[in-house]
This record gives sequence, structure tokens and C-alpha cells, in this order.
Amino acid sequence: MKELDAIRGEVLGAVETAADLAALDAARVAALGKKGRITGLMKTLGGLEPDARKAAGAALNEVKMAVAEAIEARRRVLERGAMAGRLEAERVDVSLPVRPESAGHVHPITQTIDELTAIFAEMGYSVAEGPDIEDDFHNFTALNMPEEHPARQMHDTFYLPHRPDAEGGSTVLRTHTSPVQIRTMMNSTPPIRIIVPGRAYRSDYDMTHTPMFHQVEGLVVDETTHMGHLKGCLIDFCRAFFDIDDLPLRFRPSFFPFTEPSAEVDIGCRRSGGELVLGNHGDWLEILGCGMVHPNVLEMSGIDSSRYQGFAFGMGIERIAMLKYGIPDLRTFFDADLRWLRHYGFVPLDMPSMAHGLTR
Repeated sequence: MKELDAIRGEVLGAVETAADLAALDAARVAALGKKGRITGLMKTLGGLEPDARKAAGAALNEVKMAVAEAIEARRRVLERGAMAGRLEAERVDVSLPVRPESAGHVHPITQTIDELTAIFAEMGYSVAEGPDIEDDFHNFTALNMPEEHPARQMHDTFYLPHRPDAEGGSTVLRTHTSPVQIRTMMNSTPPIRIIVPGRAYRSDYDMTHTPMFHQVEGLVVDETTHMGHLKGCLIDFCRAFFDIDDLPLRFRPSFFPFTEPSAEVDIGCRRSGGELVLGNHGDWLEILGCGMVHPNVLEMSGIDSSRYQGFAFGMGIERIAMLKYGIPDLRTFFDADLRWLRHYGFVPLDMPSMAHGLTR
């Protein structure tokens, strides 16, 4: 063990002078590897007398720990230096102009939300938002959905783990944006005129359904609104959005738990040669649902149904975007394919407006 002090000095010197991580690792292997100098000395302890073995073992452990600490300290220094060098080499000059091929595009869903917001803003609507995670009361009960309603079943709704502190029962990923209507009515005094664009979630996936999708809903509550106002609002919206002045709309009686009376709305189209063309062509395509707000919904939201009434409507944002821009498959909206976005995307900062046009 006489050479132990010399070995310690040499190893610590090699560690201190290691220029990079590779050199440091070589120094570590030379000292502490299977065939390293300190490891070799550890193997000789078995041939010593008990007292000598104890003293030599303590001295070797002290050197081994000192070397290991020196290696770790040097590693941290070298890693910081390597990172600084990498950051310096990969520096980006943010003052350079954007490369044409790197210009961003507005996603069709964002564009569609901006377009419909511009249209409804002209009609006096404001935008309302709410949480994506909802409780059972706001998502179902307050919308006049009975316990046995199919929408409450596990096969259609994403239920979250039960939380004892949750208000309004179990929590779910909202299945529509209607809970925002409930929250608005509970926290506002009529007159109310809002649209609610946002995400919704349902357990479904195919060419026309995805587990996460976007909806826009509208709500008007006051003392004078009636079904005629609802029809006029939707006719004006559809003709402005699709930019077809004579686009016909058909209102068919339907049923929704939260509206009474209820209707489904069809727009005119033509199907020929595998192509769908919107317009006054004699055929029909269902596009949205609507109706007068059910008195039970008003009462559960704290609004006097004997004094106030209103209408509501809802439609899928991806659906109307697909119809307007000729996108054949709903799933491509969420594929994050830059080629698709370059093809269907829109020019940034060119905000839609009724004065200057929705799309340019």
C-alpha cells in the first residue's frame, strides 16, 4: 500500500485535467474499472493479516471515495460547459426574416370559429366559455336529461374517477358545450345573447366522429323571443357562413330534452357524381339542431319561465368546416400533418369580418 498516495495523486490529477466527458470516463475506468488501479489494490486485501487488512481497507475506501467525488464534481463542470457550447452553436438569430416555407397557417377549425364569431357578433352575440371537465348536474341534470337517458351511459360519455368533493355529482368530460349555457343563465340576468364555441368529448371514432371535437351553441333568453326569431337567426347565419344568398333551410320537428319545441335544420344541396354541392338544388342535408329553451331548463337555471323564454341551437364546427372547405375526413383535422395544414390552412393575422369578408 506504499504506492497508494502516489496513485491517489495521479488519478486525481487525471480527473482534474480531463478535457471532456470521454476523457473523464477513461480516467474513471483506469482507476475504478474492473482492471483499474484502485480496484487492483482492493483485490490484494485478502492476502494481508487481519490488522493490516483493516487499516489498508480503510485507506483504500478513503481514496476510492475521494476519487469518486472528484469525478462527479468534474462531470458537472464538463456537462455545464458542453451545454453552454451547444447553446452557443445552436443559437438562432430571431431578427432574421421568416423563411417562406416556414410560414405558419391558421387551422381550419380556428378559422371557422373566427368566421362564425364574426357573423354572430354582428347580430349582437357575445362569446362565453366554460370548463372542459363538468359535473353531472351542469352536463345532464340541468339540461332536463333523465337518469335513464342514453347520453349518460358509459359507452357514450367519458366519466372521470369519483371525487367526493365534486359539486353536482360525478364528473365527466363535457359531452357538449351546453353546460356553459347553464352556467351563464345561473350567473346572469336576462336578456342573454351568447354563443359558446369549444371542445366536447364523446366515446366515438370513425370518418365522421372523433373522441374530441368542437361545437358552437347559441342561446338567447329574454321576454319576447320566439321561434320566428330563431329561424331568422339561423337563416342569416347559414347564408352568410356558406356565402350563398339563396341557400334554403328546412326546419323539421324533432326532440331534444332541453328544448320544446325542437327542430333539426337541413340546408339545400345536390349530390351527384360523388360530389356534394350546397345551394338551392332540391336535395337536403341535416346540419344542426335547435329549439325553444325548455321551461324546466330555465327554472333549474334560476330563471322565471313564466316571464322569460328563449331559443338555443348547436352545431358541429368540424362538420360545417368540412362542408364549406371540402374536407372529406374528420380525422385529418387532428393528424398534425403539416402538408394538410398548408393545403387547407389560412393566412395568419387576416381576421374574418363581415365588412371585409370571412375568407380571403
